Amino acid sequence: MEDRESIDLNIGQYLQTLKRHWLSIISIFLLMLGLSAYGTKYLKPTYSASGKLLFKLDRTSSLAGIGKELGELKALLADQTPLSTQIEIINSNPLLDQVIQQLNLTNAEGKSLSPADIRSNLEVKIIGGTDIVSLAYSSKDPQEVADIVNALMQVYIQSSVQLNQSDATTAREFITQQLPAVQQDVFRAEKALRDFKEKNKVLDLKQEFTTTVLEQAELNRQITTLESELSGVNALAASLQQQVGLSLNDAIALNTLSQSPVVLGTLSELENVETELVNERRRFRDKNPRIISLKQKQASLNALLQQQIDQVLGPGARIPNGLLQVREQKNNQIEQFINNESQRLELTRQLDALYDSRRTYAERSDVLPQLEQQQQELERKVQVVQLTYETLLKNLEEVQVAENKSTNNARILETALVPKNGKTAKMELLALGAMMGVIAATTAVLLLEMGDKGLRTVEQIKNLFSYTLLGIIPSFEKQRLFPGFDRDRANSDIPVVETPDSFVSEIYRMLQANLKFLSSDKRVKVIVVTSSVPREGKSTVSANLAATIAQLGHRVMLIDADMRQPCQHHIWELTNAVGLSEILVGQAELEAAICPGIDHLSILPAGVTPPNPLALLDSKRMISLVRNFSEEYDFVIIDTPPLILAADALTLSQMAGGILLVARPRILDRDSAKRAQEMLQRSGQRVLGLVVNAINKNESAKYFYHAKRYFPVGKPKKRQDVEKLSSKT
Repeated sequence: MEDRESIDLNIGQYLQTLKRHWLSIISIFLLMLGLSAYGTKYLKPTYSASGKLLFKLDRTSSLAGIGKELGELKALLADQTPLSTQIEIINSNPLLDQVIQQLNLTNAEGKSLSPADIRSNLEVKIIGGTDIVSLAYSSKDPQEVADIVNALMQVYIQSSVQLNQSDATTAREFITQQLPAVQQDVFRAEKALRDFKEKNKVLDLKQEFTTTVLEQAELNRQITTLESELSGVNALAASLQQQVGLSLNDAIALNTLSQSPVVLGTLSELENVETELVNERRRFRDKNPRIISLKQKQASLNALLQQQIDQVLGPGARIPNGLLQVREQKNNQIEQFINNESQRLELTRQLDALYDSRRTYAERSDVLPQLEQQQQELERKVQVVQLTYETLLKNLEEVQVAENKSTNNARILETALVPKNGKTAKMELLALGAMMGVIAATTAVLLLEMGDKGLRTVEQIKNLFSYTLLGIIPSFEKQRLFPGFDRDRANSDIPVVETPDSFVSEIYRMLQANLKFLSSDKRVKVIVVTSSVPREGKSTVSANLAATIAQLGHRVMLIDADMRQPCQHHIWELTNAVGLSEILVGQAELEAAICPGIDHLSILPAGVTPPNPLALLDSKRMISLVRNFSEEYDFVIIDTPPLILAADALTLSQMAGGILLVARPRILDRDSAKRAQEMLQRSGQRVLGLVVNAINKNESAKYFYHAKRYFPVGKPKKRQDVEKLSSKT
């Protein structure tokens, strides 16, 4: 909010408004109250009867062990009470129609009543903290009110019984339709579980999972043992192979040949021939018949040996030269090498078999969680459909019992009696009349205030104008409002001069101080003082402001530029024969027109009223005159006509440093103030600020409450007394 005070309740202003319109307020209030009092004569007594319904659980079914929740009252939402639903049922049209038909209720014209007619006079409510519902009906006929309440309670109980039986019948039919389908679901779920176990060879997944874990642990232990044993065998095989220098196939072939006597005989004979051939070559050359014969025999033995090797090892087997000779030297090592290789192969085969078994168990272990999850889902489906089937069977038995039983949770606790005494709404009507009187009086005051265009308070003026509030001046025309005022000089227009030590004089000093500090870089020397409408005190403010500045030792020129209704010569008790108008037309000299005021203050009266004052004020001679005054004097105060009546103020403001706007409550109206503000905005002239003049006693007490503490009670000093005291000093 830009201005919090604009939305605050001004109690003082409101009381002032009531004070202004008190006669209208009292008249309207008494009129409305009198009309309501007169209307009470035509009121007829109204009779009212009430009955009570007690709601409680029917425990017959629960005590019998079946249908424990049959007929229980339950709310659909957690934050609702089931009794609220029953109240709506009681107020429903079907039940009210039954009551109307049963009692043959008609209106004054002989037509049947509607449910809305009964509902408008019927009150159904819950008695707080209980399970009791109260039914109350009001009407002009005492017998009718009792009959309607009792009939409505009976109709509700019968409707409740029928509703419970209807619900049970509907539930039985629904369950009968659902049972075959649910039974088929049970069969399908059980078959799916059985097929799953047969397909995946599942007996007991938990036991199988435990067994698999144990078997895997045993296989890991055996594999670790065989791997350790195989590592030793591999190390021994490498050592033996390095010693023998043969591959496993060569060692096996050599071992097989060494076990054949024929091969050994041929080999022995071949070795002898080769030895003899070596010896003979030492004696003979290769072409010697002996050498040739031994070579032929050697070739024949080699062919025979190869033939014997093919018979032992198979066709195409080849034995490197010298291998058979090596066998005799490493016979034991070869046999040990072959045995070690056989053991290594056996261990490798066993280890592979263990690996395969472990892999099989691992694959089964990976599948077991999925199988278990599938089995659990199938088992849950079986349990759900079985539970649903069992629940339907149980509910079928319960609804069959409820269908044959009159279930009701309400009973009549108290019947309605025929009332003997009725009551009228006299007090209510009087209270309504009083309330309507207050509303009508308030509305009238608002309408009167809306039609009132006057501005009565400082806040209204300050909120309307968007200018800086430079001063608030209390009224001093009729009575002394503050201790510093002189009763003998209460009608003086210049309290600053007559009673310089008064509170009003201090207010004007504050005004000139605020003007002084408006601009820190350049002092405003020429000030145009004006107002929106006449009688706002602009001339009085101009005179006192000029006197205040002069009392501070500044040279001040006060010009009365209001040539239509001049006032300054009356305020200062001067002659107006020669003044501003004569100077502007050249009929008088400036020295003859200027009148002395107080020390440092010179006054230029308006002079004789010319035919066209604006033409004189908008002349070059006026511009030159103002310029000369601003150079010769410290301040120039120009008193001008009101803004909305003449263009003089706006014309002179172009020659001045700014405009000082004076506004007076109860004189200035809202429309005039808006017009004046629009004129200032369109002209683009600088408005120095706003001075609210002549506020009344009540507002003075509001704004200057502490003044009486600072300005002591006593007779203020007049100007003559001050001058005498100064001369003695």
